[in-house]
Amino acid sequence: MNKTKIAVGVVVALGVVWTAGAWFTGKQLEKNMDQLVQQANVQIKNSAPESRLQLSYQNFQRGVFSSSARFVLQSSLQTEDKAMLKPSQSIVFKETIDHGPLPLAQLKKFNLILSMASVHSELENTDAVKKLFEITKGQSIVQAETRVGYGGSTESDIKLLPADYSNAQTSERFAFNGATLKVSADDKGDKVSFNCDIDSLVVTSKNKLEMPVLFTVSGLKLDAYTKLSPEGMRIGDPTIALKKLTAAVDGKEVLIAEGLNGKSTFNSDNGSMSGQIDYTLDSLKLQGQNFGQGKLAVKLVGFDGKAIKAFSENYKRQMQALNSNPDVQANPELYQQRTSEILTSNLPLLLKGDPSVSIASFSWKNDKGESSFNLNAQFKDPATATASAQNLGQQVDNVLKTLDTELTISMDMATEMMTHVAMAEGYSQEEALKLADQQVKGVAAMGQMFKLTTQEDNNITTSLQYDTGQIIMNGEKMPLEQFLFRYMLGGAGMAAPEGMPQ
Repeated sequence: MNKTKIAVGVVVALGVVWTAGAWFTGKQLEKNMDQLVQQANVQIKNSAPESRLQLSYQNFQRGVFSSSARFVLQSSLQTEDKAMLKPSQSIVFKETIDHGPLPLAQLKKFNLILSMASVHSELENTDAVKKLFEITKGQSIVQAETRVGYGGSTESDIKLLPADYSNAQTSERFAFNGATLKVSADDKGDKVSFNCDIDSLVVTSKNKLEMPVLFTVSGLKLDAYTKLSPEGMRIGDPTIALKKLTAAVDGKEVLIAEGLNGKSTFNSDNGSMSGQIDYTLDSLKLQGQNFGQGKLAVKLVGFDGKAIKAFSENYKRQMQALNSNPDVQANPELYQQRTSEILTSNLPLLLKGDPSVSIASFSWKNDKGESSFNLNAQFKDPATATASAQNLGQQVDNVLKTLDTELTISMDMATEMMTHVAMAEGYSQEEALKLADQQVKGVAAMGQMFKLTTQEDNNITTSLQYDTGQIIMNGEKMPLEQFLFRYMLGGAGMAAPEGMPQ
């Protein structure tokens, strides 16, 4: 169970409690509390159905200027099997509600914006979360201040206190210096924006060889503005920025990644969804060796919004059923097989609308050069096929219109990279350079021998295009069947079947 995903879903669902827009006084809040909790439970079920959690409220106490209540999360299961919480456990949120139009909590911040209410939320020390209170010296690790507008919109400032947890028996440690989150949502929860800053995070564990492994994250920042498309899919422009990630094994630094930046932008227009995903990495070092920097750009165009929604719902529902089957869970091979079957059976939904996918490009460079890979694939909706496929070529034509790929490897860049690989393995710089030069030249010669690559301007290149049953491989045109025989079925250097040219 992905507990992080479940936790996020539950937190979003709890926000619905404060997004109804017309209860101006504690009395009206009390009158409609049952409806608010019911809405929150619907959100929990939709966002995190596998959590089996249910929300209720207790001890609502109404005052003239403020009210208070306890919101209780408990498992709906009567057994501990697959339960996120034991039947006897609960997670309790203590809520203090300052009434509008000028809530006292907002006045303390010199915020004079008229608001329906201001809500202070924090955890109560229960058995389910007692370890969190131990590592924060008795304080709630989560503290939130939420301003509720008259229209039902919310703005939350959430603070995570610094924490340092250690387990002497397992040598595990989790420590971070706190985090801040800002979350804004409209009255329906359709439009949501957030940003999160984590300055430092340290995780220690042991690998399979019982050696200590230390991960350190520095300067993590997440931002997003999202909204629901007409089809019910969440779209927007989330970004991630990571200043530095390091990993050390047994006290020796084995990985340093610096300057990771990612951004995705998705939109919906007349039922068609499109988007772009961009990632860059400024520096990667392994075993103290500099391996360069890279970037990736992916474009997704023309995906049918309703079909994407159906794919998501079908896949999620079928995977939940699979994960609830103890016989399948006990057999990893069967589980993987069933997972592949679920994906394959739902895959045609993704191709509705004749979408296209392009990688333009994936590149990696170091001090000696740059290598790149480009891809452009135009797909077909298999449901539009006029007749059943009679051969492999027709099967491919039913789902693929065109394919165009190109790989260019700078031999100087590859030699530099393989030199650092050899040096990381203990070779001297001179020995590593000699070995790397032999390896790269050997790959180039083998690629040409098997007609997989060509060599031009000190670059190893390969290109492949597909269109209506025909393949063009490095400029040589051939039927799909011949291509598969030569490159996929071990036919290189062998006689082709009768009637098929080599």
